[in-house]
Amino acid sequence: MTNPHEGGVSIDAQAAMSFGGDVRTVMDTPRSQAPPPSLEEARKAPGRREQIEAITRRIETEGIKYVFFQQVSITGRVMGKGVVADFFPQVAQKGYQLVYGATANLFTDRAGNYIGFGPEESELAAMADLSTFATLPWDPRVARVYCDCYDTETGELLDADPRQNLKRVVAEFEAELGYSFLLGIEPEMMWLKRGEDGADPVGATKPYCYHIHQFEELRPVLLDVVEYGQALGLDMSYGDHEDAPGQLELNFRFDRPVKTADNITTYRQICAAVGRKHGLLPTFMPKPFTGVSANGHHHHFTLIDDEGNNVFHDPDGPAELSEIARHFLGGMLDHFGALMCVGNPTVNSYCRMWDFGFWAPVYKNWGWQNRTCTVRVASGGRFEYRGVDSSCNPYLSVAALLVAGLDGIRKKSDPGPPQDANTYDLLQSNGAASLERVPDSLGDALIELEKDEVLRDGTMPGRLWKVFQHYKRDEWESYLAAVTDWERDQYLEVLP
Repeated sequence: MTNPHEGGVSIDAQAAMSFGGDVRTVMDTPRSQAPPPSLEEARKAPGRREQIEAITRRIETEGIKYVFFQQVSITGRVMGKGVVADFFPQVAQKGYQLVYGATANLFTDRAGNYIGFGPEESELAAMADLSTFATLPWDPRVARVYCDCYDTETGELLDADPRQNLKRVVAEFEAELGYSFLLGIEPEMMWLKRGEDGADPVGATKPYCYHIHQFEELRPVLLDVVEYGQALGLDMSYGDHEDAPGQLELNFRFDRPVKTADNITTYRQICAAVGRKHGLLPTFMPKPFTGVSANGHHHHFTLIDDEGNNVFHDPDGPAELSEIARHFLGGMLDHFGALMCVGNPTVNSYCRMWDFGFWAPVYKNWGWQNRTCTVRVASGGRFEYRGVDSSCNPYLSVAALLVAGLDGIRKKSDPGPPQDANTYDLLQSNGAASLERVPDSLGDALIELEKDEVLRDGTMPGRLWKVFQHYKRDEWESYLAAVTDWERDQYLEVLP
């Protein structure tokens, strides 16, 4: 039996995964729904007891010894607790408790204070989303399950939890419009060889884009990623070697928003496991090297009606966009600066914007098949939002796009005409003077997000914004106070 609140598939359906589907395959899965509004309702959700019993039988049959109950922090890190399999039924039924500060990785700021929440505050209760239970292919004795967090003081959903917050945003978006939002994310990342005796890591391959030979150099790695990905339900599809050292992009099928965000998080865990196996360092740092491309995380998405039609597509519209698509696009541009902060949330993110010539988005613009724009209309009413990098928290970046797009639809925002020219040519000719540039730094981006009440409050309500703002403001200020190798090279002998 499927829990209607969890928007997943039944345990029996999980056992018979099939790959290579299309839009109809995704549309046949349940539409995203908000989680139960209270801890008590989550514990008593219809069908939950039966699901726990079915998983317990599976644990016994497959010899699973340990289960990771995992939640996602505001920076996208995987947090949680490990539970001996014998205790799975009771933890799955009641949840586990953890300090509020786990939503901020339990890190401290420059002053030594815990970010977001102090040790004197209450604990959260994390409830397993049972539809996400899966064994880990690199060690089938271990399984994992994603969790949604509740506030133990109020019994309500914990407003600092990005995963169940995305469930809420998606449910409200789709309920208002009556359509399904489907998306996929291109997970660029790099495979590095660890430096010896303190030396810097280097790329495991040369920065040759689309070269099959470089792809072949990483064949043992990529085949393990594909194998593990398929075992964990990722419908792996295209892949290629990109134009940075050791840079791979291995894609999997688009899906519903929460599933896609879960898949990205799972993919990152897979890469970490494969890295341990092969003695390599998989990095999702946006810009590890100057002079080559960075790690983007482009979001591709569209809006689908119940018959499977793309409502963003109008073959007779400008750039083949329907009216609702143009308004959604207008909303993304209206909230350009704030979106940049959510999608590019690290100090290093903005190095990607300053090392020109590698197709990173640097201006508020859109175009038809124009890869130098922040928003590209790829084809047939499909958007590619390029203003996001590999350090993003996908639960927040997807929520932000939905909030921005819905605001544009409500206001009937006009995105203006598409840009035909190469943005980098405009830079050289000063033709970009009339365009709004991306924020110069994480500090400037935080200011843009703080000013944008619609996107900020819609994407990060309540304490989610409090934690994000505390974490990222401290990150920015810590960077400003740090002395770098570049500064020593420049100024150590600056005088006389």
